[in-house]
Amino acid sequence: MKKLLFPLIICVAMVGCTVSVPTDFEKTTTKTVITPDYTDVTIPPNIAPLTWSYTQEGVTKAVTTFTCGDETLTVGGIDVRPKIKKWRSFIRKCIGQDITVQAYVRQERAEKWKALKPFTISVAKEPVDPYISYRLIAPSYVTYEDLTLNQRCLEDYNESVIFSNMLTSTEENGQCINCHSVRNYNPDSLQFHARQHKGGTIMAFNGDIHKINLKTDSTLSAGVYPSWHPTHNYIAYSVNNTGQSFHTRNDEKIEVQDLYSDLILYDIDLNEVTTVENDTTEWECYPWWSPDGRTLYYVSAKFLLKDSIIRDREIIDRYQDFKYNLYKKSFDPATKHFGPRELVFDAAASGQSVTLPRVSPDGRYMLLAIGDYGVFHIWHRSGDLLLMDLKNGNMRKLNEINSPDTESFHNWSSNGRWILFSSRRYDGNFTRLYIAYFDKNGRGRKPFVIPQKTPDYYKQFYKSYNVPEFMKGPVTITPQQFAKRINGSTTSAVYHEQY
Repeated sequence: MKKLLFPLIICVAMVGCTVSVPTDFEKTTTKTVITPDYTDVTIPPNIAPLTWSYTQEGVTKAVTTFTCGDETLTVGGIDVRPKIKKWRSFIRKCIGQDITVQAYVRQERAEKWKALKPFTISVAKEPVDPYISYRLIAPSYVTYEDLTLNQRCLEDYNESVIFSNMLTSTEENGQCINCHSVRNYNPDSLQFHARQHKGGTIMAFNGDIHKINLKTDSTLSAGVYPSWHPTHNYIAYSVNNTGQSFHTRNDEKIEVQDLYSDLILYDIDLNEVTTVENDTTEWECYPWWSPDGRTLYYVSAKFLLKDSIIRDREIIDRYQDFKYNLYKKSFDPATKHFGPRELVFDAAASGQSVTLPRVSPDGRYMLLAIGDYGVFHIWHRSGDLLLMDLKNGNMRKLNEINSPDTESFHNWSSNGRWILFSSRRYDGNFTRLYIAYFDKNGRGRKPFVIPQKTPDYYKQFYKSYNVPEFMKGPVTITPQQFAKRINGSTTSAVYHEQY
């Protein structure tokens, strides 16, 4: 019998590839152009690898070296995508130091490599909170059924859904989730609003999930924009009747306005709602507690109607007359008593409008958004970030962070060294999330967009990021658990007269 012979096939698996740094190159002073722009930024030591593409015309090959002291990390390709394990090992050795980034590029048919002008990436000593949460919303003004509340780990690229509209929406009844907030950076204390179908304020607190109806006969709406009290089980809300109007001859496509707005306080333990401010000639909005919980900041616009019969039409037509100032009220957590309002910053006196007060964790600084008018600066190209020193009252625009386009919603990290904010500087159409270092002297550094696994991610992603917040960890309640609670019964809050 003839023996069958089978050929022996040997497969060699590539377990790694060594990238060689060019030795024969022309040194140039040509500026390195990359997208996204991570040149000369300051980053936290626990950030995910920065990825970018070289956008010099005609470049087909590239090698990049990251050098810090005696340590070097080398990455090949015009798409720079460091391996996460190598990146982490390298960055740990660069804390508090500068990294020199050298790009070697080669154009098609070129005989020699070119060494571009190097740039620097600084690694701060202070880490950033490992998680952020945000809404993702499509660029449509009427379709929002696919809106999601997401979370992202900044130490890698992992993103997950906290809740999606689609879990409880039906073909006949849509839903809109908005205004999420966590308490003291703790994802175990989370609230967000489910609007319209089976709506209510969803509150995860002390291991339970509740659905609360905060609207009472004595308040104009359910709670809208929240601020958790830092030491007691209270949440301050603005209550708003919000509408949209559309421009036909204006680059700023839309104006979002409040037709009415007041302030309320919600006592979680007693399930009680109390009015804080409800002046009919004032449009109060965006409350925010000081870190010690003894001061409530908020913004308010004085608006006097000329004709009360066509009230809503007048508000819409005079949208540029709404100029919001910054106020504060003292607060006694034990008695829930508020003092009289005090003017902190008269922005209207200079023809401007401020919104979104956010106090740094040490109580020293306040961040605000400032623009020409209104309270929704996300739609205003005039929107910038403004810094107030609460120790001496000095104010200035954060021009080292601002851009010619829109800056809007912002928050501090728990250690006060990082600012997370939304901006339209990337393409002018979609809001992206940026992080900027804030040093001990009250100066910001050049911001950088949240890194993604692929450099062209933002070119292909057609959704806006909204209401970003830092978190110390992930939300562990599943979307299905939230959906079950939304589909369940609602508890109505009880109104209590002012204390």
